[in-house]
Amino acid sequence: MSYFIELLINGALTGLMYSMVALGIVLIYKSSGVLNFAQGAMVMIGGYAVWLLAETGLPITLAIMLALLVMFAFGLLAERVLLRTMVGQPIIMIVMLTLGLDIFLRALGPGLLGTEPKHLDIGIGMAPLILGDVLTNRTYAVGGVIALVLIALALLFFRTRLGTKLRAVSDDHVSSWSVGISVERAVAISWGLAGLCAVAAGTMWGAVQGVDWSLTALLFPAVAVVILGGVDSILGALVAGLAVGILGSVIPGYVDSLVGGSTRDVVTSVVILLTILIRPYGMFGREDIERI
Repeated sequence: MSYFIELLINGALTGLMYSMVALGIVLIYKSSGVLNFAQGAMVMIGGYAVWLLAETGLPITLAIMLALLVMFAFGLLAERVLLRTMVGQPIIMIVMLTLGLDIFLRALGPGLLGTEPKHLDIGIGMAPLILGDVLTNRTYAVGGVIALVLIALALLFFRTRLGTKLRAVSDDHVSSWSVGISVERAVAISWGLAGLCAVAAGTMWGAVQGVDWSLTALLFPAVAVVILGGVDSILGALVAGLAVGILGSVIPGYVDSLVGGSTRDVVTSVVILLTILIRPYGMFGREDIERI
């Protein structure tokens, strides 16, 4: 039983860490209706930014704060240089553009800084938390708390005046323009906020496994989270993150020894496929019915 509880707790904390990545995808979709497939690469760049600033001798707290500013500016720049040029184009082409950005960043980071993992010490320590017979990763625990805080802030943000404007832009660009809402500014802000999420996720995941190109692989479980929870649902990112994390921990914990390992990605793939087949809008996603 203690083994099952350990898998359950660690899976839930891992899922919350996935939610940090997924939150960036949800924020952009809620303001522009576009799936951002570059979020995994943005997480990598956010981790590299923190590591580079920390390497200059800055305290880690200050390095993280400056990285937040850098990635917020990166989000604004990406919208201005790339996304704004695609206004009026089919949504699928804009999605492909984000995929191209992901590929570009995935090559740029390791190309400039090397492929070896960069050690990122954020002062948490490597000693596990011991809860009776259960061991859990201390960094995952802190990351889970940060994920909960980010999700709570995002929920509160979309109740503000600016958040309402972002939701309006996602519903209808033309109507938003007609009532004086700057669609371009709203979308740019959402990309900036996604950059902030990327720094949080890149920092915490980088502290666990080092900062390198492998952080871009977080896009896969993050996509599973947004599909299961609903691509436009912040609460869905939380609940689905827990579900994906727990399933990806408990099932491999018992099955890996029987089949030789590497079943976590299989579990994630099955979650994506079953959700699309059974409930395409996810658990909390808004179901839009279009008349043709």
